[in-house]
Amino acid sequence: MRTWPPVETEPPTIHRHAPEPGEKLSSHYAECFGCGPEQPGGLRIETEAAENNMVRARFEVTKNHQGAPGLAHGGLLACAFDEALGVVVGQMLRRPAVTGRLETDFRRPVPVGSVLHIAAKVDGVAGRKIYASADGHLDAEDGPIAVQARALFISVGLDHFIKHGDADALRKLGASMSEREREGWDVNP
Repeated sequence: MRTWPPVETEPPTIHRHAPEPGEKLSSHYAECFGCGPEQPGGLRIETEAAENNMVRARFEVTKNHQGAPGLAHGGLLACAFDEALGVVVGQMLRRPAVTGRLETDFRRPVPVGSVLHIAAKVDGVAGRKIYASADGHLDAEDGPIAVQARALFISVGLDHFIKHGDADALRKLGASMSEREREGWDVNP
């Protein structure tokens, strides 16, 4: 694996409203393919805050997630990591960001019926660039590493999502969020 992060970075500044270790994290959007409970066939990843400003995610691999018979599809595994890495950036830094680059290393097969335990962390920040990485352990938090990933996120303003996304859905989402969910987001990086 190459040096990560690939540029000089500053340590991440964890937001004062970041979740406490053990806190279950709700879906950021009910229709999200990665974590949304209203997304038929989605990954339904469950996340919680962990020690050392990390996020732990749990992905149950079902037959709906297979590529080769009996094995998880590599693209869906990459999607699971994109979700976990996005959660750690969003929850710990409380800055809207988008994935700029995602690299995955597949170390061993991930069979249908297994559970991938993903531990994600923010590695450093360089201006608007946020670097994060994660390890995916097979069937236990201390199980063998099956997949590893590194990602570059780019901090953006909310106008990015309004311009390129569904503005009505964003307004509806904002109206449905509790004050605690809205609290502390830095939207003008």
